Amino acid sequence: MSTVRMMTEADVAAVSEIRVTGWQAAYVGIVPQSYLDGMTIEADARRRRQYVTAPDKVSLDLVAVDTRGTVVGWACLGPSRTAGGGGELYALYVRPSLIGAGVGRTLLHAVHAHARDRDFDSVLLWVLTDNARARRFYERAGYVADGAVQSDDYDGVSLTEVRYRLAL
Repeated sequence: MSTVRMMTEADVAAVSEIRVTGWQAAYVGIVPQSYLDGMTIEADARRRRQYVTAPDKVSLDLVAVDTRGTVVGWACLGPSRTAGGGGELYALYVRPSLIGAGVGRTLLHAVHAHARDRDFDSVLLWVLTDNARARRFYERAGYVADGAVQSDDYDGVSLTEVRYRLAL
């Protein structure tokens, strides 16, 4: 069982490890391998540390911790970056060895509670179209694809993302 708390600067290394290993596990065969191989925990931690300590930060970072206090998941919520208002789940990652153990659901419930506290009437998120596991996870949680799509470039390969939305 995991609990959720606010992320601190001391959590940056653990969160970066979860994010990088999460990408490298989840996106094999979806994102170019060259991009995945180029990701490093150290580079991610440098960027994340600057972001977490920024004085004008508007997002909320949450971590899931196990009974020993080890960080096992991370989620980031903030205002929507696209039209339509509400909140946006910028990221949700779980230690790959714990996928399916309920950590993601626990984090997502905490995200929804914080979104309501911020008076967001909905939460949206973007998922790579080919990430079937993540799409099923969010659909089981009540999210619905709303028809919006966008593309991002990864080492010269354009990948499409679909937007999901949940009314709170």
